[in-house]
Amino acid sequence: MENLQEWLPFIIPLIIAEVILLVITIVHILKHPVYKRGNRTLWLIVAIVGMEFIGPILYFTLGKGDE
Repeated sequence: MENLQEWLPFIIPLIIAEVILLVITIVHILKHPVYKRGNRTLWLIVAIVGMEFIGPILYFTLGKGDE
């Protein structure tokens, strides 16, 4: 248990950053109807299932369409 308490100052900011990035990604997916690849449902699944930074990063690099 002590080992976990040592890591908490590093883990908590990462969890907060993950949640913020996921929320920003989901809001963007729901607001914008244009995607480079795929559709809204696909990108929602990718963002939620790949929550650990990978899903949102994939969306913003590969899926986000020009507005």
